[in-house]
Amino acid sequence: MVEYSRAFLSAWEDVRAEVEEYRELEDERVLVLVQASARGKTSGLEVGQMRTTHATLFHIRDSKVTRLVLYWDRERALADLDLAPEGG
Repeated sequence: MVEYSRAFLSAWEDVRAEVEEYRELEDERVLVLVQASARGKTSGLEVGQMRTTHATLFHIRDSKVTRLVLYWDRERALADLDLAPEGG
C-alpha cells in the first residue's frame, strides 16, 4: 500500500485533503468525508477545479485501524452504507 501511495502521489504536487465531516457509524467504524485538490506535475491540471469529493471508511478496534476502505465516489460510499447525503 505504501508503494502504491508513493507512486500515485509522485504524479502530483500541492496535494491537499480537507475533512468536511466525520460520521461515527458505530463503535468500530468511522466515515470521513473529504474534499481533495492537487496539481499535476506534468500537466499542471488543477484537480480542485473538478471538486473531487470522496470518503474513507475506517474500521477501528483497540484504538488501531484494522481496515481502511477508500471510496473515490462519495455517493457510492453513502449508498453502500445506507446513509443519507450531506444535509439529508
